[in-house]
Amino acid sequence: MRVITIHLKYEIDADKLTDFEEYGRRWVGLVDRLGGTHHGYFLPSEGDSDIAYALFSFPSLAEYERYRIASETDPECQEAFELARRTRCIRRYERRFLRPLDGGLSGGGAGAVG
Repeated sequence: MRVITIHLKYEIDADKLTDFEEYGRRWVGLVDRLGGTHHGYFLPSEGDSDIAYALFSFPSLAEYERYRIASETDPECQEAFELARRTRCIRRYERRFLRPLDGGLSGGGAGAVG
C-alpha cells in the first residue's frame, strides 16, 4: 500500500471567506471520519486573497476511491457540498494526487538542495 495525498487549490470568493471557512471545518472532520487524515485548510493571509489550499491523505488510492463513493451518499458530506453550492464561496478548484518521497536522503552528495 502506498499513501496518497490529495492537494486542492481553491479559487474562492474573498467576500465569502467565512462561508469557505465553515466548508473547510466540515470537511476536516468528514475526511477523518471516512478513513483519511486531513492535514488542514490553508487560507489567504497576505498576498492573493482568493486562493486557499487543503491537503489530506489516504492509505491508498483504493481507500480514497472508497471515500469518494461514500461521500456521494453521506448526508453530512452532501450538506457540505450544498453549503458551497448555495453560498458560491468556491469559484473553482484544482485537484492533484501526490505521493511522499520514500526513503529520504541516503548520502545526498555535495550541492544537494532540500
